[in-house]
Amino acid sequence: MSAAPRPRGRTTPGRARRESRKARRARTGDILLRLKEEYPDARCALVSRSPFELLVATILSAQCTDKRVNAVTPALFTRFPAAADFAAAELGELEEIVRSTGFFRNKARSLKGLGQALCDRHQGVVPRTMGELTKLPGVGRKTANVVLGNAFGIDEGVVVDTHVGRLSRRLYLTEVTDPVGVERDLMQLVPRADWTLWAHLLIDHGRRICQSRRPACGDCVLVDLCPAAEL
Repeated sequence: MSAAPRPRGRTTPGRARRESRKARRARTGDILLRLKEEYPDARCALVSRSPFELLVATILSAQCTDKRVNAVTPALFTRFPAAADFAAAELGELEEIVRSTGFFRNKARSLKGLGQALCDRHQGVVPRTMGELTKLPGVGRKTANVVLGNAFGIDEGVVVDTHVGRLSRRLYLTEVTDPVGVERDLMQLVPRADWTLWAHLLIDHGRRICQSRRPACGDCVLVDLCPAAEL
């Protein structure tokens, strides 16, 4: 990975704060293009074979790494392949299988409740709307966005995890800290067709380059577009 050029007129904090909405949207477009080129294979890191498996995996991913979730789900879905199986599951058995993902008691209760709700309200099928998804146990807006965007190809919103929030603030695309506010600001800047992809791009960049404690600004393709770059 080569360092990006550093042309004159690099975006600085002062310049970013003075940006018009049009200018900020244009800079966001440049960021998007560069990240697409840098991470052409950006995609959801959770392994799944169906919308239901992705929904369960996303619930398990709260406060847990995708790698750990991917290690747990094969055995989980072998034992409980469908919503009805989760609905009928013994909590203790569920807890034991998902224990290594953390908060396992809460997650097990959510998964059993999810199975029951899907069977009672949706014939065991994952719904395709934000309103229906967020009424399910353990499903908030972030989880619903993951499922809608990656399982159904519906760009309803932007997934905001720790990487997306951190990078969006460093890039001065938002100045708020709560995920709902970050998502609102990003939805006004990023083209709707790229809402799902945007999260994957920032997550990859956050993991590889723009890490929390020690960002590798010298290797960053966004260095001239980032007001927080340490040059």
